[in-house]
Amino acid sequence: MRRRHLALLAGAVTASLTLAVVNTSASASATAPAAAARPGAAPAAAQAAFVHPGVLVSRAQLDFARAKVQAGAQPWKSAYDQMLASPYASLSRTPAPRAVVECGSYSNPNYGCTDEREDAIAAYTDALAWYITQDSRYAQKAIQIMDAWSGVITSHTNSNAPLQTGWAGSVWPRAAEIIRYTYTGWSGADRFATMLRTVYLPQVINGSNSNGNWELSMMEAAVGISVYLDDRTSYDKAVTRYLNRVQAYVYLDTDGALPKTVPGSGLDTQAEIVKYWQGQSTFVTGLTQETCRDFTHTGYGISAISHVAETSRIQGQDLYPQVGERLRQALGFQSKYERGAAVPSWLCGGSLNLGLGPVTEVGYNAMHNRLGYAMTNTEALTEQQRPAGSNNLFVAWETLTHGDNPA
Repeated sequence: MRRRHLALLAGAVTASLTLAVVNTSASASATAPAAAARPGAAPAAAQAAFVHPGVLVSRAQLDFARAKVQAGAQPWKSAYDQMLASPYASLSRTPAPRAVVECGSYSNPNYGCTDEREDAIAAYTDALAWYITQDSRYAQKAIQIMDAWSGVITSHTNSNAPLQTGWAGSVWPRAAEIIRYTYTGWSGADRFATMLRTVYLPQVINGSNSNGNWELSMMEAAVGISVYLDDRTSYDKAVTRYLNRVQAYVYLDTDGALPKTVPGSGLDTQAEIVKYWQGQSTFVTGLTQETCRDFTHTGYGISAISHVAETSRIQGQDLYPQVGERLRQALGFQSKYERGAAVPSWLCGGSLNLGLGPVTEVGYNAMHNRLGYAMTNTEALTEQQRPAGSNNLFVAWETLTHGDNPA
């Protein structure tokens, strides 16, 4: 491993602070995607009309998963069985909507927070089950859950409201897209759109300067909601914020001595940036802004990065040339240590809080299977975790939907 010790400029922080920029690749391939060196390039425009269903999973991807399940092929059949056996797929589930969902820090207080998130995942689970089985009972259950919430909820409050809205708002459009565009008979689709437009989108569209996983999840929600609403203006605004946040969330050695920052973040000095990166002053390729916080929150951020890139690809806008290398390196770096590699003393004080979660399938499928880049550690972790279940927040059933899916 090659290190370049870079002395920080005097006056920015104390002269004793030294940043070591370590050039290291978290995967077996040192070759980056061809366009990844252009992080500031303008994103290619999405096609004029939105594609439906088109939030996270496309019709072609659904067809692939359905065919594999029907053929009893692995790992899709076991992933489907896992999903169907979960409480989220229960046809006796009773939704628990609230007019005001109040979520404090770490969901304390928790007035409807868990109910909202889990009902959204249940609706998405039922939508997937409907598509694969063509059993209308699952479509009707998804509709029941979505109608229950769209008829009641008016707002989110307290300190975690933006993040809560981002999590639930990421999942609702996935369910709604599948039902609205593959099932006949949802009379409440327009009311559901009104809910997303008035209750969810205003809470997430302007982003956040909190830890990066917040804004990434919020932009995932904004992008998915915009697709469902056919709202090009909000979609473009969310993609722009997303691209700024991704390059400020995952470090590459080409960024220079310090990580990039989001315009307007208020991070104007090296000392402020180091503090924001959890006190980590040695920056290496694949490190994220929350690696030294814990891998669970890091996983939230990585997952949202992959989800937005996947939705945009379905919409005819390929963001992987801009975010792919950061996604690949973040997955590889975290996967290496999640699998048990020794933690060096310069990394987070020599100690990591692991627990990445079931977040690797979408990014691994995109970067390894579709684009052909070696991802040794990510591949091993992905296969070890299959079938990937749900994190009970906004990630669910991604071995089923994206595992080795060429569509």
